[in-house]
Amino acid sequence: MKDAEWDMLLEVVRGEEPPRIPVGFIIDSPWLPNWAGHTILDYFTDERVFLDANLKALETFPGAMMLPGFWSEYGMCTEPSAFGAVSVWEEDNFPFARRTLAAPRDVERLERPDARREGLLPFVIRRLKHLEPEIQKAGHRIRFAVARGPLNIASFLMGTTEFLTALRTDPELMHRLLDLVTGFLVDWIGWQRECFPSIDGILLLDDIVGFVGRDDFERFALPCLARVFDAGVAVKFFHNDAPSKASAPLLADAGINLLNFGVQHTLEEMREWTGGRVALVGNLPPRDVLAAGTPEEVAHAATEMYGALRDRSRLVASCGGGMPPGAPTENIRAFIDAVARL
Repeated sequence: MKDAEWDMLLEVVRGEEPPRIPVGFIIDSPWLPNWAGHTILDYFTDERVFLDANLKALETFPGAMMLPGFWSEYGMCTEPSAFGAVSVWEEDNFPFARRTLAAPRDVERLERPDARREGLLPFVIRRLKHLEPEIQKAGHRIRFAVARGPLNIASFLMGTTEFLTALRTDPELMHRLLDLVTGFLVDWIGWQRECFPSIDGILLLDDIVGFVGRDDFERFALPCLARVFDAGVAVKFFHNDAPSKASAPLLADAGINLLNFGVQHTLEEMREWTGGRVALVGNLPPRDVLAAGTPEEVAHAATEMYGALRDRSRLVASCGGGMPPGAPTENIRAFIDAVARL
């Protein structure tokens, strides 16, 4: 992100109302490679393809912040790989991490990975190290440490159904698993910050939070999120595009000050449930409108959504989740232009 964009994001988090509604999108491997004319596998394995695709997005959409900016990732495989998960790769499909725990008792054999040396994590850092001079030459800086969240990682290690079931059948083992994963995440985020001193934000992504009720969120998720976000950074950004009603009132207690949420709830509902303490990034329907609609339909939907707001503070206009696969250039431009006219 450029300095001016970062300053605008800080204003949003502080609750200041900028002269116009800022626009921003989470962009990563589900959308960016194919949009830029590359296969997903080339995007992951070729540093030049990765850099050029990110620069192309920034140059094509100058009216929007691209969040987190130059996201060095390997899909859902990044963090599970450090725990020994086998990563499955295809030419032009999303990679997948195979589960590593056959039963809850297998948690007892897990050890905390070394975030500096294990799995794909060193490749994430080295890619950015190689490209940082060109990123800075283009006027940008690496602003965010990025990771999947503790429940998300646990669900990949066990399987989603198995993990959610074990929260009920083996709660002590699941506390042990989440404690181990959270400690790893604190190390991993700390290592990213050490490698790139320009980082002053955390982006944590965890959709599994949306699959538990308030009691289980308080019991299992909240302490973990609070540990991860207990860092001296200005922007504490959380992504959960599964249902958020149960967790929303407690997000600020975890230290979160910026939230990207899904389409299940309105902006006004999320403001009410978060008590106005968390800035919001959302929430035009990503698949059905931004990807599948016409430019005219996108512009109309954006105008209706944001034009009706009485309070435009603590808001980044975006879609409800990350940029969806297949979202075309003309629709993204229509969204940016519609918001700019308000």
